[in-house]
Amino acid sequence: MPLTITDQITLADWEMTESFTRSSGPGGQNVNKVSTAVELRFEAARSPHLPEVVKRRLQRLAGRRWTREGAVVIQVEETRSQARNREIARERLAELVRAATVVPKKRRPTRPTKGSVERRIKAKKVRGVVKGLRGKVEE
Repeated sequence: MPLTITDQITLADWEMTESFTRSSGPGGQNVNKVSTAVELRFEAARSPHLPEVVKRRLQRLAGRRWTREGAVVIQVEETRSQARNREIARERLAELVRAATVVPKKRRPTRPTKGSVERRIKAKKVRGVVKGLRGKVEE
């Protein structure tokens, strides 16, 4: 089923592939028999549903989860349930894409106020006087 990110962005099923492997950790015999770990692969670079700026932000946010082919790979093996791990993987993908849709606020460089500069200089002078008094005492 399609994954809805925002009102404008919905990811189709063909863009995501899931593969299942045996999970590590607790689970007794179940861990050796059942493939519960999920690897969700989203073909972000080929996605027609994502604008180019969102793809670039997604690549930066995904970090090492972004492959050379332009896919985002999310691995989940938190629970013993395959279905729950699938849900978690889809939620994480949705959160990642949602974060990429947010336009970062442009940074405006600011300058220190005249008062703060004066206070800084005054404090430095006071400190210099204190250090100057630390010299040897002459008799």
